[in-house]
Amino acid sequence: MEFTIMNFIPLMVPSLQEEDIQAAVRVMRSGMLVQGKEVETLEKKIEAKLGVKYAIAASNGTATLHMALVAMGIGQGDEVIVPAFSYIATANVVELVGAKPVFADIELNDFNISIDEIIKNITPKTRAIIPVHEFGLACDISEIQKIAKDYNLFIIEDAACALGAHQNSIFAGNFGHFGSFSFHPRKAITSGEGGILTTNDEQLAEKIRILRNHGIQYQNGKMEFVEAGFNYRMTDFQAAMVGSEMDRLDEIILAKQVLAETYCQQLVHPMVKLPTIPQSRNHTWQTFHILLDEGINRDQIIDDMKKQGVGVNYGAQCIPEQIFYKNKYQLNSKLLFPNAYSSYRQGLALPLYERLQKDDILRIINSLHNSLSNQC
Repeated sequence: MEFTIMNFIPLMVPSLQEEDIQAAVRVMRSGMLVQGKEVETLEKKIEAKLGVKYAIAASNGTATLHMALVAMGIGQGDEVIVPAFSYIATANVVELVGAKPVFADIELNDFNISIDEIIKNITPKTRAIIPVHEFGLACDISEIQKIAKDYNLFIIEDAACALGAHQNSIFAGNFGHFGSFSFHPRKAITSGEGGILTTNDEQLAEKIRILRNHGIQYQNGKMEFVEAGFNYRMTDFQAAMVGSEMDRLDEIILAKQVLAETYCQQLVHPMVKLPTIPQSRNHTWQTFHILLDEGINRDQIIDDMKKQGVGVNYGAQCIPEQIFYKNKYQLNSKLLFPNAYSSYRQGLALPLYERLQKDDILRIINSLHNSLSNQC
């Protein structure tokens, strides 16, 4: 059977509506395109939603992580603990500042960094931890706070997937020295590219504002270049679009939670392990990520489901298994990071976004069952 755009279910479709598009168009027609009042308005919306003191918009979620490391003076000779299972940007930014990413394995129940593995990897060179709220589920960030306090470490929350996630009713982005968010198209709200860095530290916030705009600081009304900064600004039309979507963030998350519940109720198969949600946390479901048994050829499942008109993919990388990191650090991922390795090799991301209907979820489940039957 030939599938068209009309009946193919993609992995992700952004939750854009006409008012979001018109918000961007309005700014484009004004001619005031670069960072301005729309960026400032978006930052205030984020601050109000998350209950954080400062939100600084930037060009993307990798730029926010990069600036956070620079602002804290992390560089050559320093070590930063990162999860072995994440999108590769989490480790790349550590390399970019000249520091060493130290990989810690994850927990299979929630795909988040293991608290025990963090402690095992702390050395005298450790300066920071970048815990990831993987797939939109907050990690056990309150425990990581305790570790950071005991060892005098910085925390940068990689919350790229987790706008609206919380632990004990405190939103992600409030626990660390910084919280980093992304507006990539696979996130709950999007501007194509874009990011937000949050902090409750006034001095760090000012440092980031300087770094994102070529190192500029205004002194006595005069523009001075006080840092070797970056061009990491967000455009005003991006900010207007995201600001419009922000008004529906809770609705978007709720819609995804309802669909995820359908998956959890209907996707029953002995070869499939479903994600779990620990108590005290919520899940914003950037990705519905399952694990297939070791005997299953995950890549063949991806190919089979795409032929049936369902867009699926693997969820994230086992970072030390990727060519650059494998060549540089020569780590045996399967031995050292078995959970991250398994999540990478046997993990499967299923479509989950606001526009899907229950019937779509049932079709996706049926497609998965068919593909699994072909291998069993």
